[in-house]
Amino acid sequence: MPLVANINESDVLQAKQRLGIVGSAPALMQAVARAMRVAPIDLSVLITGESGSGKEFFPKIIHQYSARKHAKYIAVNCGAIPEGTIDSELFGHEKGAFTGALASRKGYFEEADGGTIFLDEVAELPLTTQARLLRVLESGEFIKVGSSQVQRTNIRVVAATNVDMARAVADGRFREDLYYRLSTVQISIPPLRERGSDILLLARKFASDFAERYRMPAISFGDSARALLQRYRWPGNVRQLKNVVEQAALFEAGTELGAESMSRYLPAGSSVLSPALASSDKHSYEREREMLLGMIMRLQSDIRDLRERFDKRQAEAPRVNDFVEVPTATPVLPVKIAEMPHIDLLAGETPPTASLDDTERRAIINALERNLGRRKAAAAELGISERTLYRKIKEYGLE
Repeated sequence: MPLVANINESDVLQAKQRLGIVGSAPALMQAVARAMRVAPIDLSVLITGESGSGKEFFPKIIHQYSARKHAKYIAVNCGAIPEGTIDSELFGHEKGAFTGALASRKGYFEEADGGTIFLDEVAELPLTTQARLLRVLESGEFIKVGSSQVQRTNIRVVAATNVDMARAVADGRFREDLYYRLSTVQISIPPLRERGSDILLLARKFASDFAERYRMPAISFGDSARALLQRYRWPGNVRQLKNVVEQAALFEAGTELGAESMSRYLPAGSSVLSPALASSDKHSYEREREMLLGMIMRLQSDIRDLRERFDKRQAEAPRVNDFVEVPTATPVLPVKIAEMPHIDLLAGETPPTASLDDTERRAIINALERNLGRRKAAAAELGISERTLYRKIKEYGLE
């Protein structure tokens, strides 16, 4: 039975194989079929879905199954370009248009003339740039920064966002006319937690790819590990799953992982999916803040638990001048009081609780360390956008 008119299941499977898309969840199959159906029709398309869910595959489907497939395809991450230079990046500039403009430069809209341009994180565009983009969509015209000459381009725009666009319009952060112009056709990408057995397919693929690339024995997943993978919430979606599996494949090469081993590579304080988030729970900056605060509160709770356990053991330990030894069935190294600055345990003082800002800063540092400094992966793990992470890094002086 065809999924969409004129597109049958074999066509979808062929497109998935061509682009390396893994999974057979019904919502994913419908999204692929919808992209193939709209590809030959020269309309703007808006792709929505959570960060890390694989939105970047769908503009490629649209481009490769369109009449523009032999022309250029350019992908632009709008959230990663500073606000002061994004107009120059998209539309180009003339020599001397601003400090540092030593020569004229073509923008992406001029470079991709006749082809397709993919604007990822389109909701991060400044309002002034949104006005320029609207003019391109309506008339195909644009003006370089520092020029007065109108230029034309024949281009197809495919945009993507993980933001609730209706709320962004209501909050005045995104132009309503541009939203309707971009979203002539919408394609919604399902989050990983709603794709069922696709999670295990992807985990095995990532483990196999890693083993082949680095010539290491592949890991496998036991029953308890598979259950954990399917129950975990995956706030960073496919990108987070790949990061977790690659870490496990590096340190557990050649072993079969159980739930306990697998959980070591999931973020501290993470929770499993029970039940799945309601579909109305869309991405927003307020929700990002709530997620960070939730993480901070869990970390503070862990700190309090550790403090209570340590205080209890300390109360049972004999008092000595130089060392504090905790009696236990397993021998432990003595801990010198002098090696624990700021906490006078013998005086019975309570260690200070870290402030929200300090704990948030530590959570960001830990995420960056776990992801080897890759900000995009760290943002996905924390469940926030790259722009929010950049702002926090600057705010806490972590640059």
